[in-house]
This record gives sequence, C-alpha cells and structure tokens, in this order.
Amino acid sequence: MLIIDSKDCENIDKALKKYKKKFEKSKVLLQLRARQAFIKPSIKRRGEVLKAVYKQQLATGKFD
Repeated sequence: MLIIDSKDCENIDKALKKYKKKFEKSKVLLQLRARQAFIKPSIKRRGEVLKAVYKQQLATGKFD
C-alpha cells in the first residue's frame, strides 16, 4: 500500500503527481504484467544472457 504524506494546503495535483511517481518506482505494474503468464526459468535465463550479450556488444562497439 502506498502512503502519500500531504500537507493540508498542498494542491491535489501535486499529491497525485507524488502518488504516480511512488507507484512507478514500486514497479507494481511490471510485476503484475510479468505474472500474467508463466515463463519457464530456462527461457528467463536465455533472455538474460541475450540481454547481457547485447549490452556488451554496445559497450565494445561491435554491434551489427
């Protein structure tokens, strides 16, 4: 549960903006989307390896 401390004189728009930022930082929506379908651990690992290879190629400048 997200709790936003708001002052009495604070604008509702500012409080809503704070709430949206906290919601984004908590990554609740990403977890919800990830749990919609089961992904096998081997496929997760394969994706992580491919991502690491891609990052390494970008860092070294050997990207095709």
